[in-house]
Formats: sequence, C-alpha cells, structure tokens
Amino acid sequence: MLGASTPERDDLLAWAVLVRAPGLDVAALSAALDRLGRPSAIVAASDAERHRVAAIPAATRAFLSSSAAAPRAAERLWLESSRHYLIPFTDPRYPKLLLSLPDCPIALYVSGNIEALTDPQLAIVGSRNPSAQGRETCLAFAETLSECGLGITSGLAEGIDACAHQGALRAQGITLGVLGTGIDIIYPRLNQRLGEDIERQGALISEFPLGTPPKRGNFPQRNRIIAALSLGTLVIEAARRSGSLITARLANTYGRDVFAIPGSIHNPLSRGCHELIKAGAKLVETADDILSELNFSAFFANDLPAAARRESPARHAAGMDKDHKILLDALGFDPVDLDRLVVRTGFKPEAVSSMMLILELEGHVQTAPGGRYSRVANRRAGGER
Repeated sequence: MLGASTPERDDLLAWAVLVRAPGLDVAALSAALDRLGRPSAIVAASDAERHRVAAIPAATRAFLSSSAAAPRAAERLWLESSRHYLIPFTDPRYPKLLLSLPDCPIALYVSGNIEALTDPQLAIVGSRNPSAQGRETCLAFAETLSECGLGITSGLAEGIDACAHQGALRAQGITLGVLGTGIDIIYPRLNQRLGEDIERQGALISEFPLGTPPKRGNFPQRNRIIAALSLGTLVIEAARRSGSLITARLANTYGRDVFAIPGSIHNPLSRGCHELIKAGAKLVETADDILSELNFSAFFANDLPAAARRESPARHAAGMDKDHKILLDALGFDPVDLDRLVVRTGFKPEAVSSMMLILELEGHVQTAPGGRYSRVANRRAGGER
C-alpha cells in the first residue's frame, strides 16, 4: 500500500507517470537515472535539466513538462491494494527473461501473486474460435503441464487462451494472463470472471498505463511479453494468419522452443501449426514431448498443492534431474559461455540453452557480462541468509 508520502512512494507514482511518457524506453530511462538519480527526480526536474540528458526523446520531455505528467487519482487508488504492484525494470522482481529484450517494458503492472513472475512458464496460444477437440486438447495439456510444475502463460483472449488458463486453474497451478489493455480492464468482457480467478491463483500482467482500452496494435505488442516470459510456446489450432503465429515467431527469435500440435489436413485451423512444424517447430503429441524437449524436471512434488510446491534452490538441488546436475557441475563458479558448456558436457547446444534457462529461473545460475553464466553460491552454507 502507498501510505504516507515517502521517497519510495514518490518513486512508485513517478514510475506510473513514466509508463505514460511517449517515446521513452529503457535505454533513455537508464541514462536519465544515471544523471538524475531517481524516477521522482526525473519527473520533478526542469526541462533544462532533462534536456541535458541527450537520450531523452523530445516527445518525452514535452510530456514531462506538461500538466499530464502528474500522478492520476486512478493510479494512486489502484496502487493502494496490497495485491497490486508496479514493477520497474530496475526492480529485482522484474523478470530476468524480459530484460534480454531490446524493447523490454520499462515497468509492469502486476495484479495477484508477484512470485508467479519468476516461475518457469510455458506459453500456450492458438485460435480464438477453436474446435471442440482443440478446446479439450488445450485443457488437457495445460492441466498436465501445470501439475508438472510449469506455469501456464497466455493472453486471456477467447478460445485457446482461455482454455489454457482454465486448465492450469483446474490443476490448482500457476497461470499468468498478459493483457493488451490497462490492467484495470479485462478484455474481452466475457472473460471478466476468468481474469478474477487468474488474479487469485496467479497473476495478471500489463505494460500499458491504467485505463488503456483494447487497441488493435496493443495485442501484437503484448505477444512479445508472452513469448519472452516463457521457456517455450505451444500452439494449438491456428490458421495461417493467426495472431498466435506472431507469438510463436517471436519465441523463436528469442531463442525459445516452439511446439505445435498437428491436426487434420482438412481443418483450416491446423494449417498454421503445420507451417510452424515445416519451419522447425517441434511436433507434439503428448505433454511428455514438451517436458523432454525443455529438459524440464518436475522439481515439485506433484501430490502437493501448487502453493506448496516451491522450494529454495538449496533444498531441491540434490534431487534435480541428472542432466541438470551434470550441467551445473560443469559450470563451476567462474563465468562460462554456452559453447564451453557444450564442450564440457557433450550435450546439444539447444539442450544446454534450455536447461540454463531453467537453472536461472530456479536460482542456481546467474548471467554474467558477455553472454556468460556463473553458478550462484549457496549462501546458507556460509551461515548467511
């Protein structure tokens, strides 16, 4: 909750203003923070002071000099809830996988379980008008994968998106809904109840300012977040021009695995999936196909409720999958690049890349400059927390 005025509260409201600033990106904002110190100082600075930061676009300076650059009552009210968060890119809770994007959001509005952001996730996307079989397939895959410890991420659209969220909820697992609107607007409206369920059991996410309506251009933009947050993307029923293919292509661009479920050659909703498979996506028949390709080990006991499945890296390291343990042992504590790990382990490059994403999410490894990785020391062993 916001409470009385403090530097932290002022910074949080400043981030809400900066999210609304046109033309502002992480690079420009980083330069501004280096010079002016805090987000509240950027908003409060004179135009002359901001002009000295060459990276700040003219449109941003003009906005910040106008009356529009004041915190809105709706922003203050929304941030009062203990389940509402505004997570800037400088916050340790900001998803590491998003930071690798050249156009990562400067901040994320999050409603629900903030810890869900760092859970290992699989994106499931597809047609807004799937067949009955497509719905059943999606529900079954989402439920099974959720039971195995994967968070299920999608866009809260009609059809496959909604089924993906529902399958995870049915398994009492974690699911994340990435919105193409402000986080205070559920679209489509028929998914209002589903959005509330996701909020209680997982999280809703948006990079857009509060009150942003559903605009056509917002949805391809939010697709990059769905793709980047996840270890891989599964496409279930998609026509050749489906928006879900945008998510799949973005996932491929970001180095994530792309999976597709084939269907009848007579079904138009199978053609997008077949094109992806022709282009190199993994053909999927069972959930095990995905878990195996991701080298994903179900670290969490399947007979426990989702909320109880989390353990610290120190506690579950001893019981991790054999290949993950081999990779972790090969890493050591000095920074090493992926090519060196391939040589040390004999694993395929794509397997090493996938396993390193999982190990990073689980807190066993951390990124280092130059595209390298290093092992995270077990601080408990040193008597510290």
